[in-house]
Order: sequence, then C-alpha cells, then structure tokens
Amino acid sequence: MTEDSPSIQAAFSGNLGGFSLDVAFELPMKGITALFGPSGSGKTTILRCMAGLHRLNGRLKVGEQVWQDDDAGIFRRPHTRQVGYVFQEASLFQHLSVRKNLLYGEQRTTHGDNSAFRFDDIVELLNIGHLLDRASTDLSGGERQRVAVGRALLSQPQLLLMDEPLSALDRMTKDEILPYFETLHAELAIPILYVSHDIAEVGQLADRMVVLSEGRKVAEGPMVDILERLDLQPATGRFEAGVVLTARVTEQDTTYNLTRLDHHGQSISIPFADVDIGDPVRLRIRARDIALSTQKPVGLSIRNVFAGTIVEIREEPGTAFAETLVDIGGGRLRARITREAAADLSLEIGKPIFALVKSISFDRQTLTQRAP
Repeated sequence: MTEDSPSIQAAFSGNLGGFSLDVAFELPMKGITALFGPSGSGKTTILRCMAGLHRLNGRLKVGEQVWQDDDAGIFRRPHTRQVGYVFQEASLFQHLSVRKNLLYGEQRTTHGDNSAFRFDDIVELLNIGHLLDRASTDLSGGERQRVAVGRALLSQPQLLLMDEPLSALDRMTKDEILPYFETLHAELAIPILYVSHDIAEVGQLADRMVVLSEGRKVAEGPMVDILERLDLQPATGRFEAGVVLTARVTEQDTTYNLTRLDHHGQSISIPFADVDIGDPVRLRIRARDIALSTQKPVGLSIRNVFAGTIVEIREEPGTAFAETLVDIGGGRLRARITREAAADLSLEIGKPIFALVKSISFDRQTLTQRAP
C-alpha cells in the first residue's frame, strides 16, 4: 500500500467486560487480510467494531468514507455501513428456502440496478443453483456457509467480514468449501477481513496478516513475510508453523502420478494436482516437514532437495528445539530441528545447506492455485 492508494484504516481501544483491546491496522481495498491469533485475542471484537455492533473508542475509514471518528463525533450505525458479515455458524433463516435467504440479502441493498453483485452471478460463483428451492434446514454445513456468503455478497458490501467461517466444519467439509473461498479471492474486487486461528487456512487464503495476542497487535504485513518471521512464535504457532512459496507447473508426470513445479530454478515434485502447465500455485511447507543436510544427499527417497543458505537460527531455551530460516533464492524455508542437530551440523548464519522435503508432505491443505 502506498500513501496515495485507497485503504481501510482501523483503530479501536477500550474495555469490554474484563477484556482490553488496543489495536490499529491498515488493509488494502482488495484481497484477503487475515486477523490471526488464539482464542481470546480480540479477533471477533475487532470485526464487530468494524460492523458497528460494538462501540469502542476509535476511528474507521473505508476508502474515502469515515465510518467512525470519535474525535469528530462520527459514528455510522450498523445498518448504514455497507458490510457483509459471515459468522461461524451460517445463521440462515430456517423458515426460508435458499432462494429466499439470498433474496433477503439482495433486499438489504439500496443500489438497485447499479449493484456490483448480481443474483445469477453469485449463484454461479458459489455453485448453489441446484440448492435454490431447497429448505435451508436440508443443507450440509459447507452448503450452508456458501449460501451465507452469497447472502452477504448480495447485500452489496464495500467490505466482507468473515468470522472463522470454517471453524464449525470437519476437515472433509473444509476441503470442500475452501476452493470456493479461493474463487472469491480471485473474482471479487472488494476487501475481505478473514478471522482465523488456523494457520493452514491463513496460508491457503490470505494475502496479508494482522497477528493478535491478548488484545494487542503483534505484527502486520504481507502473509509470506509474516510466516517467515521466527520471532513471532508462539503467536503464529509451533507445530503448524511454516512458509508459503509460489511455484509454476512445468510437467504432469502420468507415469508416477506426480506434478512437477519450478521455484526460481529449483524443482519440486508433489502428488498429482489438477492444474495446468504454466499455472502458478502456492505451496505451504511446514517447518516440521523439513530436514537439513550439509551435503547434497544421495540414495534417499526424498525427492525435493533445495540448495540454500542459513540466514537465521533461533534456539528455544528450555526445549529440545531450534528454528532455522533458509534462503533458497526467491523464497525462504523454515526448518524445525533439534538443538542437538543444529550443534552437530555446526549450523551458523551464512552456511550453505540443503533443505529436504518429502513429496508426500504436500496435500490439498498445502496447495492453492493462484493467479499470477
């Protein structure tokens, strides 16, 4: 974001019950920004403040419109803010069909024929045409959330707020609905603020992150940069910590059912993915899935070997573990190893190293197709 580009600027502070919030952040007018942090860090409170459902002291500017400025005595009521809100539970009207739930969202807008999101387009985008005449009580969890997103979009929002919309779904249903959320990212020209405490979801969907802890902002910036920061543990997690790389498809190997990719001259092999030659894809690589070697290995089953250089080492006192950051040219990898291994390998900043990743480490949760 530049000083001249439109953005959303938010700042809120105050107390709700025994909880204290004091945050300020900025997000662009397009793409997905994740509010990330553990339960109780203030994510939902921030969304409710932006929607006008909670009132804490602060300021909220959306593009050129000021929705809240307590110093100037400005506070837009919730019904005057062009916000679409998708909750953890779909919260559909049980007495209405899918079609009527969607039309309820459409009736909330005053934009008429100038609407940016039209009924037929949203139905097609979310693949819910076959559900229109079904009762909302007869939907699966994933179907309910897709309808809830459609209803929110048909209210013609300037800003879409999504409050852990996948948290109530099982893993299989999450995998079913995530591609539709990826489509929203590609197709919609509005900003989405996405609340999650699941680092896998964030790595798959987000462009930017705001990391929260106990009502305070810990970090803010591009998602790729945030995930590479070793100093943010435990805020970004340990067991699921990792990075995201963008690679391009070079080959579909039908003999071994593998997809080959290129990342700045280094090859990657993953289980077959339904992508086309030349497509850019985003890969999430977990720190726990990486091994390090001071020599290029031979005679191993591991297919992915990245040549790189150690750029950071951070030991965790009182534990067996150390985190390392490896520059592989055009991107960085995190490797979680033992402190003993780091000592035995004589790891130090600037040392050449090889990072090893099993092909089977990549699954649907680690692969996202992305427009260039």
